[in-house]
Amino acid sequence: MKRTKIADALRGELVSQEINIKGWVRTKRGNKAVNFIALNDGSTIHNIQIVADLAQFDAALMAQITTGACISVIGKLVESQGSGQSVEVQASAIEIYGTADPTTYPLQKKGHSLEFLREIAHLRPRTNTFGAIYRIRHHMAIAIHTFFHNKGYYYFHAPLITGSDCEGAGQMFQVTTLNQDCPPRTKEGEVDYRKDFFGRHTSLTVSGQLEGEMAAMAMGGIYTFGPTFRAENSNTPRHLAEFWMIEPEVAFLEIEENMDLAEEFIKYCVQWALDNCMDDISFLGDHFDKELVSRLQFVLEKPFVRLSYTEGIRILEEAVKNGTKFEFPIYWGADLASEHERYLVEEHFKTPVIMTDYPKEIKSFYMKLNEDGKTVRGMDVLFPKIGEIIGGSEREADYDKLVARAQEMGVPEKDIWWYLDSRRYGTAPHSGFGLGFERLLLFVTGMSNIRDVIPFPRTPNNAEF
Repeated sequence: MKRTKIADALRGELVSQEINIKGWVRTKRGNKAVNFIALNDGSTIHNIQIVADLAQFDAALMAQITTGACISVIGKLVESQGSGQSVEVQASAIEIYGTADPTTYPLQKKGHSLEFLREIAHLRPRTNTFGAIYRIRHHMAIAIHTFFHNKGYYYFHAPLITGSDCEGAGQMFQVTTLNQDCPPRTKEGEVDYRKDFFGRHTSLTVSGQLEGEMAAMAMGGIYTFGPTFRAENSNTPRHLAEFWMIEPEVAFLEIEENMDLAEEFIKYCVQWALDNCMDDISFLGDHFDKELVSRLQFVLEKPFVRLSYTEGIRILEEAVKNGTKFEFPIYWGADLASEHERYLVEEHFKTPVIMTDYPKEIKSFYMKLNEDGKTVRGMDVLFPKIGEIIGGSEREADYDKLVARAQEMGVPEKDIWWYLDSRRYGTAPHSGFGLGFERLLLFVTGMSNIRDVIPFPRTPNNAEF
């Protein structure tokens, strides 16, 4: 018999029909006459109740049905006589696919801390919490592709292996086939990367932006969506060594339109979540963040405030004068910390903020200089609870200015000659931004640690699974 997903069975359209349900046992309870089995197959946050009349089933078979076991059930879908569910399955046949020894299976019917579940990341998708998170993650990916597809942008695949450091931070994972115990060396004693697989020093990418710009200068509007890597020794709840990024790059788009695009994009994703993931969002809100739904609606209802960096610094300095205490100092030229960003969003404006016109010293070489020569046309979208969720800019389109900025910031021209060519041949104004996928998921799910919104987090000293 063809399998029916639990999400479909719970809609109630198949009442009085015989169906086949397959899934994993969440709980089993009952008495000497009947057992009630809560079954889940991942298609929904909700379990379906299986009613098994013990007179019809072998006692040895029923004894093997414990929390974590995987079973197939054939039975009649009927309206439920008990509370808590609208329909249930009256079992006529049960097959056990896999048992789970209750003395060793770690996901018994009790509360588990998120810290404990990170230690068994291979099993945590079976919990209600992580089933909800991963379904939302799927829906957010669909929302992202749908948004850009409907705008006529093209999905562009940037390489994961690169010879350039887009951000200039140098915190990159090396990719090499050389013998690390005894690598070949030049006469000067340096590692001879000419003997390496690619014939040069290569790393895992920190961003697909530079390659994305090349595509935008031919296709008009593109977006990348893929994994990126940063070898930053950070153990904060907001950082991962491997994470996913969405990076649109659009020709003929200047900074104001770039801000419009960012606001429209993020509101689209939040609305999609409320329209398609409400059961999962409600569950996470009930268990982890009582204000989750109202915060999501808050973002949709409020126009984003647009604020210059200089004005933001003035507001923060005034807050300090009035008694607000920050852990990190605030002054013009400082790279804002999350506490500063959240103050502006949560305390001062009480709405998301797009901050613009940052000092050039704290931003990347590719950002377009403003006429004052001191600031660049960068833009960061700041969100409640998160701080920066999007970072972007209008890109420098002038060849000479871009070369000068690269030299000023110590970016070797030999590594970006191909990038500079786009300004030599048919340059055009263009803009883009990057959205950290896991940052978006933190906001949409209400979780507080970024390690809980990616299936297998990669962090310092952690690549177990």
